[in-house]
Amino acid sequence: MSLEAIETATGDDPVASVIVLHGLGADGRDFVPICGELDLARVGSVRFVFPSAPVRPVTLNGGYEMRAWFDLLDTTFDKREDEAGLRQAQRLVEDLIARERERGVPAERIVLMGFSQGCAMTLLVGLRHNTRLAGLAGLSGYLPLSDQTKAERSAANLELPIFLAHGREDALIPLASAVASRDALQALGYPVEWHEYPMQHSVCPQEVADLNGWLLRVLG
Repeated sequence: MSLEAIETATGDDPVASVIVLHGLGADGRDFVPICGELDLARVGSVRFVFPSAPVRPVTLNGGYEMRAWFDLLDTTFDKREDEAGLRQAQRLVEDLIARERERGVPAERIVLMGFSQGCAMTLLVGLRHNTRLAGLAGLSGYLPLSDQTKAERSAANLELPIFLAHGREDALIPLASAVASRDALQALGYPVEWHEYPMQHSVCPQEVADLNGWLLRVLG
């Protein structure tokens, strides 16, 4: 299976790529305007890839079909997980990384970024990828398959920079779940840059500014 994707670039011959994974029920268009607010001119030309997840029934939503990286079985999303769906989506995201490398962008110049379910996929794939990446940016999400991370993580990305951001008023993925994910990653030795904002399950201007600064550092 190949994914539909929107692509934008800040110039010709990109020297870096940012693969952006949307949240449940959205699609690749969701973060195009937000990424358009980023100023990465100091890096050089950057390609943004905005894939759309497959359409699938989501158990938590009564089996309604929508774009989702994996199934949500109930409200204990980080306790009762769709491991088969997560693994299938992992392969799809790995294909996106491979395609960027085939187009001339080295792995260490590729950032994975995601919101909500897309954040979960970013962390799942990035920590296991077998070649060093530039960094992982996770917005309003959590670490999936947390208990398996230590055994499955890649030696190539043990020091991978990670940007995590979350809203204090998030009612969909509680702040406590994000904090637990942050703590688990830090316990494994990952350099996590952590941000909290007075917002719900969304993105705010200060978050975009903080993300911009982090991207300049990991791609600079």
